[in-house]
Amino acid sequence: MPRPIEALIHPDALSHNIGRARDFAPDARVWAVVKANAYGHGIERCFDALRAADGFALLDFAEAERLRALDWRGPILLLEGCFEPRDLELCSRLNLWHVVHQPQQIDWLAAHKTHTPHRVFLKMNSGMNRLGFKPDAFRAAWARLNVLPQVEEISLITHFSDADADRFGHNGIEHQLATWLATTHDLPGERSLANSAATLRHLANAGARSDWVRAGIMSYGSAPDFPEHDIAHWNLRPAMTLRSQIIGIQELQPGDSVGYGSSFVAEQAMRVGTVACGYADGYPRHCGTGTPILVDGVRTRTIGRVSMDMLAVDLGPVPAAQVGSAVTLWGHGPRGSVLAIDEVARAAGTIGYELMCAVAPRVPVRVLGDGETP
Repeated sequence: MPRPIEALIHPDALSHNIGRARDFAPDARVWAVVKANAYGHGIERCFDALRAADGFALLDFAEAERLRALDWRGPILLLEGCFEPRDLELCSRLNLWHVVHQPQQIDWLAAHKTHTPHRVFLKMNSGMNRLGFKPDAFRAAWARLNVLPQVEEISLITHFSDADADRFGHNGIEHQLATWLATTHDLPGERSLANSAATLRHLANAGARSDWVRAGIMSYGSAPDFPEHDIAHWNLRPAMTLRSQIIGIQELQPGDSVGYGSSFVAEQAMRVGTVACGYADGYPRHCGTGTPILVDGVRTRTIGRVSMDMLAVDLGPVPAAQVGSAVTLWGHGPRGSVLAIDEVARAAGTIGYELMCAVAPRVPVRVLGDGETP
């Protein structure tokens, strides 16, 4: 039989989570953000479940081509825009909308010969200081675009740096939102402000509402403001399960150690299970003793160091566990149990985004069918 590890994709969860974005932004259209191959879930695997969105947002031209090959005829937005002048030809051929965030992109448009004008999203650097025009240059950039025959429509976009928490003791979007409103208040065009965190936390603020919201991490069942709030608080469902099995059991006595470096030493007699999953599968090596994990749907903990192909779990809370018992690294477990990816990520000192994107190519991935349970 093949090695007993697999990742499961849950289309019903993806559909549910996109629906939650609509619940929080009933008057806006929803971008399903599918950059990084749908946050590691696979664009083709997620497409049918996410196509209820109004558009797809991503970075990569090859991924845009994959969406068009799936017969998606709706909007696709390139969140980083074009990287060189000839990319504009691809935008025309694939009918892509694209972000303009720096002066050279306007120069390229001005020199571009096209029969089909472009839909662009002019990006403001309202305080994140990553991409976009500073407020004092934003209106001049808009004016340049507005006179170009190559540009059909200008929408406006920005990105919040602290929508998931406070910033220096104040509301996390307050400083950026004030700058945004002061700069754009009389400019025409559709707006896109809210990422997942802002969609869930800030749309009660009328100034933060916009025509498009960008449902990224929430689409995949991770809470953008964990640990302040978890997925249950936001009524989100994990869209990916990483699961395996117990492939060996060891009986330890007091003083016995587990794994490389003997970082875990038993203080009493205990049963330890070995799981077919390690850092070569994408499970973080720096998850130390105490990382939550499910065995037969029961919460327990990892112990010792994660190896390349295996990790160890404490079977004390699961006395009936045997070789072949089901192990849930994150996601949906047996009998309705759930382990949020955010909890595992926190133990690794990272965020759920990274774990989703890091599942290794050697891990088989399967999309659950209608009515199928993990």
